[in-house]
Amino acid sequence: MELGSAEIVILGVILARLLVPLTIIRFPLPGIVACLVLDAVDQTVFQALAPDADLTGYQSYDKALDIYYLVIAYTATLRNWTNRFAVSIARFLIFYRLVGVVLFELSGQRWMLFIFPNTFEYFFIFYEAVRLFWDPRRMDHRVLLGATAFIWVFIKLPQEWWIHIAQLDTTDVVQEKIFGVAPGTPWLETFAARPWVVVAAILVAAAAVAVAWWLARTKLPPRDRPLTIDADAEPGWAVPPERLAAERARRASTIWHPDLLEKVALLALVSIIFGQMLGLRAEPLELASLVGAIIVLNAALAAWLARRGFGPGPALRQFIATGLLNVAILVALLALFGVLGSPIAVERVAFMLLLVTLLVTLYDRYRPEHVARFSADSA
Repeated sequence: MELGSAEIVILGVILARLLVPLTIIRFPLPGIVACLVLDAVDQTVFQALAPDADLTGYQSYDKALDIYYLVIAYTATLRNWTNRFAVSIARFLIFYRLVGVVLFELSGQRWMLFIFPNTFEYFFIFYEAVRLFWDPRRMDHRVLLGATAFIWVFIKLPQEWWIHIAQLDTTDVVQEKIFGVAPGTPWLETFAARPWVVVAAILVAAAAVAVAWWLARTKLPPRDRPLTIDADAEPGWAVPPERLAAERARRASTIWHPDLLEKVALLALVSIIFGQMLGLRAEPLELASLVGAIIVLNAALAAWLARRGFGPGPALRQFIATGLLNVAILVALLALFGVLGSPIAVERVAFMLLLVTLLVTLYDRYRPEHVARFSADSA
């Protein structure tokens, strides 16, 4: 089937939103900022390059892809973060947000997203911004909790109220209230209507940068290293190979450990969100149970293979092996119990299984690193 220009644009945006979040693993700050930018400009791209495209189906994928890159960011904390308490805060924040999104998807009540704000994303950015110059292990509980509270109360709650309670569109408000033009006016015409607003905004931004630079030079502690965006450049990041090998061997000896419960809970919440957004016919509990069964059986088979010398190996090999196991398990469960309704939307089930496989692979790969990193502290 030949694709039209609109379909090519939509597929290109989806592909970018699937691949760019993977950069968060190695380059966390630019990676998550790129994801934020992609999420913000995708509709603008469609309007500019594919104005006649039918975006009805894309809306479901858009929401699912937001959750997708946030969960990848959480797995990046397991791989990269050397401040153990910060990882604990990130774990609470991501689960708190996922619970809120699940409640919103099941109830349709937008105030759920206000009560359960996406504080995780900005806390992640805060930590990674600190790590540009400083060793984050220097941040104590007071600093981390204070940053979390500030982000929650003064940044995320107003933002969530604006979006989900007041349901205001920032672009429309800026054009109508600040520039005095009708919503939807081209931006060149918008800026030309009140150019002094643009000049004032530039001056305010320049002043803010100057103040931030002054604070960085005079009030913040001395830098620990030159600027780096590479997570692997942080001192203490690498886990001693023998400690990691011991942790992987311990995990291969049994699948029944607390991490399995966390992984099942994480992917069960994600699966409910994906299922609602993608329009799968299965009931939320049924879908979560199916994904949980896949994860447990996958863990059992992976442990069995590891005990016979087939360890995780390179990341791509682990992803392919996990995917093949998941497909086989799903086919067997569908044949035995017939879930997901009939007929099955194959392309949506395949999309969801692909994302679940990737998230399981990242979790399985980096959770042992996190535990091994802090094993000397009785992790």
